[in-house]
Amino acid sequence: MLNENDIFLSVVIPAYNEEGRIGDTLGAIISYLKSRDYKSELILVSDGSTDSTINIARQESERTDYDIKITENEVCSGKGYSVRKGMMETRGAYALFTDADLSTPINEIEKLLYWLERDYDVAIGSRALKDSQVEIHQTFIRETMGKVFNKIMSLMVFTGFKDTQCGFKCFTRDAVNRIFKRQTINGFAFDVEILLIAKRQGFRIKEVPVRWLNSPYSKVHILRDPVLMLCEVFRIRFYDFLKRYS
Repeated sequence: MLNENDIFLSVVIPAYNEEGRIGDTLGAIISYLKSRDYKSELILVSDGSTDSTINIARQESERTDYDIKITENEVCSGKGYSVRKGMMETRGAYALFTDADLSTPINEIEKLLYWLERDYDVAIGSRALKDSQVEIHQTFIRETMGKVFNKIMSLMVFTGFKDTQCGFKCFTRDAVNRIFKRQTINGFAFDVEILLIAKRQGFRIKEVPVRWLNSPYSKVHILRDPVLMLCEVFRIRFYDFLKRYS
């Protein structure tokens, strides 16, 4: 049972050189949070950004009169590292991490909270379910790469999820505390690791269809990152063999 001053929802945004869109993203999220009847917090993790990302975030905080907690990595350390750092700083009963491009609109959080308030521990947005609304698609190459990665991941790690890589996932407080302290992967395959940890910890996970609009300015390098992600999946499989997640 939450008290009046308890934080209901925490939102974490990992960001690397996002000066072109972080202002609009923060504005949209803050506008949504201020319209809710619960207390919230917003945490921006700048992953060694060298542009004006942080300055723009501070300006948006002043403009909207909403306190954004800004934390910085001294060097670019990876999306997985930044998400873990932000999630471990959250105080809300529920904690969401979302991509800086806001490909999944912030109001889709209501679909995830619906299931978390019905005894699920983890709710993940999905672009691949029957009722998912993918209004702007990725390029053919990126969509194909995503499907191939999901197939490899299913064969090597676990099955049961249509889309592990959608950057829109929400957790209960207990799930945050027990999952992210065990997370080790700093790169883009961290989503696979946290879902496997959740399974090994006995948490109930719900994959939820969401609305999604692709941003053309992906930070995933089309040649380098798939190789790195495959290596990370091998590490995840090895760590699971060693029972590090149990």
